[in-house]
Amino acid sequence: MPTFPEKFQRRGAFALVAIFIMAGCNGGMGRSITPAAPQPALSLDARSGDGISSDVSLLKQLKKQVVIGSAVDPQNGAQNPYGLTVAPITSGSLTKGDLVVCNFNAKSNKQGTGASIVALHPGAGSTPTHVSSNKTLVGCDALALDGSDGIWAAAMVANDNPVLSASGKLITNISGKPFNQPWGQIYAETKAGSPAFYATNAGTGTVVRINLGSKFTYDVIAKGFPVNHGVPGTALAPSGLAYDASIDTLYFADGKNDTVVAFKNVTKIPKGGIKAADGGMKFSGPSAGDARIVFAGKPLNGPISMALLPDGNLVVGNTLDPNGKNLMIELSASGKLLDVRNVDTGASGTLFGIVATGTNDSNTKIYFNDDNDNNVQVLEH
Repeated sequence: MPTFPEKFQRRGAFALVAIFIMAGCNGGMGRSITPAAPQPALSLDARSGDGISSDVSLLKQLKKQVVIGSAVDPQNGAQNPYGLTVAPITSGSLTKGDLVVCNFNAKSNKQGTGASIVALHPGAGSTPTHVSSNKTLVGCDALALDGSDGIWAAAMVANDNPVLSASGKLITNISGKPFNQPWGQIYAETKAGSPAFYATNAGTGTVVRINLGSKFTYDVIAKGFPVNHGVPGTALAPSGLAYDASIDTLYFADGKNDTVVAFKNVTKIPKGGIKAADGGMKFSGPSAGDARIVFAGKPLNGPISMALLPDGNLVVGNTLDPNGKNLMIELSASGKLLDVRNVDTGASGTLFGIVATGTNDSNTKIYFNDDNDNNVQVLEH
């Protein structure tokens, strides 16, 4: 098991992870994922209970759709943006608020050959800055940043989980069991307890908690979720992770069975706590009571990406609409359908990587990767 020295320090109510090195597609399905990004700080008493959120659509209020800039790596031409997250602080190559993107395809546009991370400032007309390119990033589909801008990536084709500094330097590479075609990533920190990363696997339909400390330890907290065993560009599996610290709840989408799933009390779910059955629609195990289907079926169609909004609602991105629509779907955490928006009228399968910023309805913005145009866009007031 690889080791990774960690040092934790408190900033306000949360623990931030400080990293120290001790030893010296092109249209169509699968260009994807979400984001896996640390969400904006929320009041810990803003919500409580089992997914209480607003029944008022925020998506309907965001009338403007603006292009931020190209996601194509200026150094190597990598394209087809999948992972999308936001830099929480200024460090290394990143400025606080930067949009951090990983590209799934190389310049050739062959599926799953990309190994590149770029960053864009969050204003219209931004140009991408090269952050990193490394063989451990091949087929990068999801990104998450810890509190010190340490970059954690899920790389489906390389079949690993590299950790890089904010300057893009490889620190360590997590590979081997229990990782099998990593397909989702999120950073989670709570008011109490140690922060952790959560990852999902397209090869096995599992959810893994990566515990941080003097050594990495791994807990496969859930298994049995449906996957389609698709090659790069066609994979469907649990992805699009989002974490709500105010209610210690992990959300993810599964494009294979068109669902959004929630695990409450996720930091307390033990190894083997949840086993999914009946195509991911039923749960058993000692923590089965903490798992629930938030939403299932239409208009979800091949969802891969998702973001948590400040009011507790969720925005999910479709990839398989047969009519060529690229639908962004807003749900309340209790499972009420609030809004549906087509954000690209071109070929379907373009909507990957979604992240929201803001602290309330009036200042929320929803950023997303548009793979038809190889750029990052924003929905705003």
